[in-house]
Amino acid sequence: MSESVLDVNHLFWQVDNKTILADIDFSLPRGQMLGLIGPNGAGKSSLLRCLYRYIEPTSGDIEIFSKPISGFSSKSLAQSIAVVQQDTPHYFDMTTEQLVTMGLTPHKNLFDPNTAQDRERILSALTKVGLQQKAQQQYELLSGGEKQRALIARAIVQQPHILILDEPTNHLDIRYQIQILELVVSLGISVIASIHDLNLASAMCDKLLLLDQGRLIAKGTPTEVLTERQISEVFGVCCHVNDHPQHGNPLISYFYGYQASKKGCSDHD
Repeated sequence: MSESVLDVNHLFWQVDNKTILADIDFSLPRGQMLGLIGPNGAGKSSLLRCLYRYIEPTSGDIEIFSKPISGFSSKSLAQSIAVVQQDTPHYFDMTTEQLVTMGLTPHKNLFDPNTAQDRERILSALTKVGLQQKAQQQYELLSGGEKQRALIARAIVQQPHILILDEPTNHLDIRYQIQILELVVSLGISVIASIHDLNLASAMCDKLLLLDQGRLIAKGTPTEVLTERQISEVFGVCCHVNDHPQHGNPLISYFYGYQASKKGCSDHD
């Protein structure tokens, strides 16, 4: 069994007596990609923010390599976790290479110069994401997909044990959605990512967590989680699930028109 790099136990988060996350439990094995799925408002982003300590849970435990996350300094936490958020931030007057270089920050003191090894690491990251030819281009002039790849290159330079992605394919064309997630999988590090598209999550993730209204509804392989019953109950849609012809994981086909006709899912069988 793979070593666990991240363990979450009985996690709760409440705001003004409203429960946002309730009794969340899961582990992230080394080298696996864990997909976080669920409808809007399910608590996916809130859970991810707890994991990189942007918000503090009301109760529960988060451990990295069996050490409580509260025991990490900001610098040591940044050496363990890299984050790519759902909306690409603005970095005016910064080249792509300068953005990627920011990944060195957790490993440097304030006035430490970049070494030849650092520069090699930056070039290697740019090459991995296919942006070596745009290293000197302004980051703001990159396309949406290129910006996401640049942010992932920065995360590669950061050399984290865990990569957290909050809907990294948001607003991207399908080609770039596939490209970004295939790139992430190819890195071979432990990843937890919220993913909007269930078929993409099925294709790319080793395990899935299904959230609804802040509660963990199901966890396991795509086959275990992406069942017709669970998709219907959580997302409120009718669907048919069969095996994808390429990778064998669930392929979800949705039915249409059941709301207008007041039919239930059984009427589509």
